[in-house]
Amino acid sequence: MKNWSTDCLGEKANSEIRNPILTMPVEKENLAQPVSEEPALKELEEKLGYHFENPRFLEEALTHPTYAHEHPDPEFKDNQRLEFLGDAVLNLVVGHLLMRHHPDAQEGELTRMRANLVSESGLATLARDLNLGPYIKLGKGERATHGRQKKSILADALEALMAALYLDGGSTKAFDIIAKLFSPMLGNPQADAKTDLQELVQKKYRIMPEYRVIAENGPDHDKTFIVELSIFDTTTTGTGKSKKLAEKAAAEEALKIFSAEAE
Repeated sequence: MKNWSTDCLGEKANSEIRNPILTMPVEKENLAQPVSEEPALKELEEKLGYHFENPRFLEEALTHPTYAHEHPDPEFKDNQRLEFLGDAVLNLVVGHLLMRHHPDAQEGELTRMRANLVSESGLATLARDLNLGPYIKLGKGERATHGRQKKSILADALEALMAALYLDGGSTKAFDIIAKLFSPMLGNPQADAKTDLQELVQKKYRIMPEYRVIAENGPDHDKTFIVELSIFDTTTTGTGKSKKLAEKAAAEEALKIFSAEAE
């Protein structure tokens, strides 16, 4: 008879116990949905650049309480406990990164920057960048109300995912992945091309930039959006894995044009 811990977790499980939340294995058919709506988790691992030694961590991180409620199993957990741990992991790592990137910033400024980065909106934006929504297991009610697009669900799932990385790969691996995810925002966490463009255009022309999605390419779990931005006769386009990222890209291009005109 095969030893479960050796087969599923590898030799590391025999020498190091990382996870106080680890649950006993259950039969595969108890975990599967009647009709799977989520893309393969291997795709998400590729996006993260990390392969889970214990895939149960990843599955648990992506299981919303509504799904667990509809599929009762004492050994099958939702992601709330991992969400709790992930909140602490993110605050620690992002705080460390901000101190390293802003050596002269005072406590109050660092606190504000961290709060902005790990806010529900900030985490939901990162989750959309990863296209995390399609991987989240939801109950029927949340699926019917487009739960995979809700900021609260996306932010909670991202926190749980960071905890899963920490428990499976350790603090160093979690730190490296979180640093990679947050690095584009660490230079100036409050910088926003859309806000800067809006302020510039309103001040000069008294109008608001107009954004519209002109194309959506790819499957639902890996879409790419193209957004067109219009200001009078000036038009720019932006591409991104979420509407917000595409709008930001279009705003950055428009900002270059209007900033040059202002000089």
